[in-house]
Amino acid sequence: MSKKEKKQKKPKIKVGKLEKREARAGYFFTLPWVIGVIAFLLVPLAQSFKFMWYNIRITPMGMIYNYIGIGNFTNIWHEDPEFPQQLVTYIWQTCLEVPIIIVFALMIAIMLNGKIKMRAFFRLIFFLPVIIVSGPVMNMLVSEGAATIPSMNVQSIVAAFDVFFPTSVAESIGEMFSNMIMTLWYSGVQILIFLSALQKVDPALYEAAKIDGGSGWECFWKITLPTMKPMILLNAVYTVIFLSGNEQNTLITMIESAMFSGTKEKGYGYASAMAWLYAIVITLIVGLFALMLGSKKDVYDRKAKKFKKLQKKEERMKRRVIRRGERHAKKVARNSRRYTTYDGSGDY
Repeated sequence: MSKKEKKQKKPKIKVGKLEKREARAGYFFTLPWVIGVIAFLLVPLAQSFKFMWYNIRITPMGMIYNYIGIGNFTNIWHEDPEFPQQLVTYIWQTCLEVPIIIVFALMIAIMLNGKIKMRAFFRLIFFLPVIIVSGPVMNMLVSEGAATIPSMNVQSIVAAFDVFFPTSVAESIGEMFSNMIMTLWYSGVQILIFLSALQKVDPALYEAAKIDGGSGWECFWKITLPTMKPMILLNAVYTVIFLSGNEQNTLITMIESAMFSGTKEKGYGYASAMAWLYAIVITLIVGLFALMLGSKKDVYDRKAKKFKKLQKKEERMKRRVIRRGERHAKKVARNSRRYTTYDGSGDY
């Protein structure tokens, strides 16, 4: 069968009025998001990409652009050593804080998903910091020392880790312990996501596992954790982005101060270069967690795909054999007509 015949045999499905109306409604509801992305994300992103190649000065006559190429990046690495140091500290702190927040959120979500009294009240308590502790309230609490544990000796922890790790790593670990309360405050959204995922797990899986003699620990590793793996990746990405754009992040403060600095070297261009370096580091960290937590294909899925590939291969071989047989039959028919003689009686 030729391709043209296959196309002719395919029925043309007409889209109904209801489907068109639903499609228009979908476009209408996504339009504000598209406008917001274009106006508040893509346009500023393009402007910052342009600014990082210039030394920008604001005068009463307007903005003056002086093209300096990679001059802003060289100034960051050579004349402003504090920013690279803060980048390294940020990388260590993020790689340490994200697993702690994810593990804590998963543990609390599993406990809150159980059959306990006043379950809704406890869920409210763990999600309440997300609503209350933000912006000026967070700054006030941090300045008053509410984000730290008073009885914890951070210096001794840093000294203990300094024996086995480099100084920068030990200081990052100490910084994490000093802000332990604030780190756990950031787990409200992650707990909510894990709760929604746990509620969608089929209880029949746990019942079947318990009938087969599976313990709670085995059910967690064989049923709960594989089911929650996509949500773990989602929460890891969300946590990285949240920690990166938090007001308590030192790098954000440095970029803001460089943007509004009155010096000749700094300004919009210098701050844009810092922001792009920061964005590249964030992207690398997100990619690292995606590689670590990315869902790998199950053994049965690989076997099923392999079986489907073998079936397709067999079907292709069958079609080839049929086509060869048809060509051979046509060839035999042509040869038989070629070598027959006409005997004059009207028959061959």
